[in-house]
Amino acid sequence: MGESEAAAGQRVGAFLARHLGARGSAPDPAQRAAAARLDRLAGELAAFREARQSTLKRLISPPPVPHGVYLWGGVGRGKSMLMDAFFGAVAIRRKSRIHFHAFMRDVHVELATLRHEEDPLATVAERVAKRHRLICFDEFHVSDIADAMILGRLLDALVDRGTVFVMTSNFRPDRLWPDGLQRDRFVPAIELIERELDVVEVDGGTDYRLRALEHTRSYLVPAGAGADAELARAFDAMACGPDEDRRLAIEGRTIPARRRAGSAVWFDFAALCDGPRSQRDYLEIARRFAVVFVSGIPALGPATADQARRFTWLVDILYDHRVKLVASAAVEAGALYREGPAAHEFPRTASRLAEMRTRDYMAQPHMSGERAPAEASAATA
Repeated sequence: MGESEAAAGQRVGAFLARHLGARGSAPDPAQRAAAARLDRLAGELAAFREARQSTLKRLISPPPVPHGVYLWGGVGRGKSMLMDAFFGAVAIRRKSRIHFHAFMRDVHVELATLRHEEDPLATVAERVAKRHRLICFDEFHVSDIADAMILGRLLDALVDRGTVFVMTSNFRPDRLWPDGLQRDRFVPAIELIERELDVVEVDGGTDYRLRALEHTRSYLVPAGAGADAELARAFDAMACGPDEDRRLAIEGRTIPARRRAGSAVWFDFAALCDGPRSQRDYLEIARRFAVVFVSGIPALGPATADQARRFTWLVDILYDHRVKLVASAAVEAGALYREGPAAHEFPRTASRLAEMRTRDYMAQPHMSGERAPAEASAATA
């Protein structure tokens, strides 16, 4: 094993052991196998980079592009944590960790600007490959017919240009678009994933997120310093990986978060509901994050009717996407909004908040790929 490969070896496995050990657990066989495969890929990428930088090696025998990895399994199995550890271990400048739906949205925007070209998808693939040697997709799931129609060609073009993929998903590849329209046009994407990525199952065993949620009070009253301290402890228990940039860019605006790590994010109520927010903002949050913390929900009334309406949108969208909500509030959910426009409709929101605290809800998988509810409007409040 080369020096760079040895340096990368075991870093994901060591991180996994430390992370779970700090929570009184140990990796199970499926997690250890996934970590070992990611550690091997980190070493392969390091060796590939060295070979490409060696003019003689490149001329004599161009190095083969390493196979990527597709991690799939149930919720709470540490897939995002494993990918985050791998992403941090790989010494590559041109790498990106991005939610699949955000990536595809950007692809469609670029395609629209190139619609008069003969083969705009090839141009987009060329641009993406120049920007990214490694792309990590978290919560890979196809729910949009427009994505399904182009995904096979796009992935094929990127792999041909040397881009390596690591993906996490709740679904094995052949279940990504099981009953979708024109499934035959999506089959090439499935075949490419199974051919170019090593499919690794991380299923069975303990649902660590659910276990952490079961030991967490998910609705704290009253809000304040004590509740914030408890939220911080809960966030630490559920976060998959190190803290990330707290500025979240959505719809051309920046939403400040208190903390953000992997598939968990923590907002103050004011950041989410006081300003001009749209349902598209909340939809993007629901797609990107499996666990959302909201602190400082106030008692609402006639003077804060706009905030109450936005909060109702937020709860509905998080609920529809089975996002796990951990919150602190001034009063119990049933007393949050008793007077004001549409206050008579708020019991439905309070009922959803109560259901979101149940074990049955907590055990459901995050539906990151689903569309917004049909009744959702895109207008900004």
